Amino acid sequence: MLQAVLFDMDGVIVDTEPLHCKAYYSMFETVGISVSRELYESFTGQSTIEICRKLCKQYQLSETPETLVRLKREAFKYLFATDQSLALIDGVFDLIKEYHSKGLKLVLASSASMNTINFVFDRFDLNSYFIAKLSGADLKASKPHPEIFINAAKASGFSKEECMVIEDSTNGIIAANAAGIFCVGFKSPHSKNQDYSTADLVIASFEEIRYDKVIDLI
Repeated sequence: MLQAVLFDMDGVIVDTEPLHCKAYYSMFETVGISVSRELYESFTGQSTIEICRKLCKQYQLSETPETLVRLKREAFKYLFATDQSLALIDGVFDLIKEYHSKGLKLVLASSASMNTINFVFDRFDLNSYFIAKLSGADLKASKPHPEIFINAAKASGFSKEECMVIEDSTNGIIAANAAGIFCVGFKSPHSKNQDYSTADLVIASFEEIRYDKVIDLI
């Protein structure tokens, strides 16, 4: 029976993707590279440092990956503070509150930095609903590596067979598959060109995974 839910953040809980996109393209302009939308979308679900390592290698940049990370995060921090369009994904707050009230343990497993995670959780008062928050930026390997979900299952206090992942990205779904955890693929309107074919369940609305519909799903 389901005991714990492991949430991705970007594209699942909050739509920070437009801000991340603006921040990345600000950084691309600063370092003088032209990144196609197709290449940018292939990075979805990966940590910032991993993306910047790939960019430095592909474009043979003189700047370090750490410099690119700093430039991107400075741009994101400014946008986060000034862009009033940032909002939770439709229906997710009701889902979080329902899961919490029914006794499910909630863990965040995001590729975002812990600073970004804390910005979001403080802004939308989410801390009281989650027993743990994990950042892929703190790990040796980011999604699609399964480490973050393996660690998140451990943090929940339950076996991976009692956990469920909610993900919106190809890399996140691959990571959940590799961790051996039941994966719900959320077709977020904000995540383009992602592959949901290996998810155990694909949804377009959080109404499809309300508590009574998932409690005996695994």
